[in-house]
Amino acid sequence: MYDLGFELLIFIRIAAAILFGFGIGLERELTNKYAGLRTHILVCLGSCVFTILSIYAFPMAVDSTNPQAFGDPARIAAQILTGIGFIGGGTVLRHGSSVYGLTTAATLWISASIGMACGAGFLDIAFMATVFSILVLVLIRTFEKNVLVNSAKNFKRIKVIINCKEENSQQVHNYIIENFSNMHEISKKHDNSAEKSVKIEAIIDIQNNKTIQSIYKSFEALNGLESVSIQETND
Repeated sequence: MYDLGFELLIFIRIAAAILFGFGIGLERELTNKYAGLRTHILVCLGSCVFTILSIYAFPMAVDSTNPQAFGDPARIAAQILTGIGFIGGGTVLRHGSSVYGLTTAATLWISASIGMACGAGFLDIAFMATVFSILVLVLIRTFEKNVLVNSAKNFKRIKVIINCKEENSQQVHNYIIENFSNMHEISKKHDNSAEKSVKIEAIIDIQNNKTIQSIYKSFEALNGLESVSIQETND
């Protein structure tokens, strides 16, 4: 015979896990991250279900008459921490000198902990953790953009190689110096492979939100360009 009160309790815990996972996943979805709504909801829900199973599904033999009172919660729930590591690792990507996805991996990790709190019945802890997680994601991002604008992690390094006509080389050289303040080095020399052609090379730091395509477009107004090569570098 089913205990309706117990079934309602389990339903509330599962529903809360879905709701809290939705809250964190929505923030990730709105910022166009790889792991969004469905991933965070399922991680939170799965952690909740595993925790419920670890508490109620495997009663200890010493009191088989009251299976809902005894269990070994750590037996299955502890493996959630190991399993979430594989999922979180799949969201971390490296492109050149930049690493992406660490924050999303962390949100999956905290979503798993929130799901475990729901499964164990600590809905107040799960609620507070969800609220503070969303506040951290939103407010700290704003703080980084407005206060830590010169932080090294907000920049990526690119190498620009431009071949241009000799009579336009000084204009191109001056343009780079005037428009890219975070420049590490720049050189200008005659291109031995072509007559009256000059090769200009520059190592520049640009903000992560700037694309290489936008840098290409910034050179379109210059005269005398023969070729432009831009690539990320670890130098």
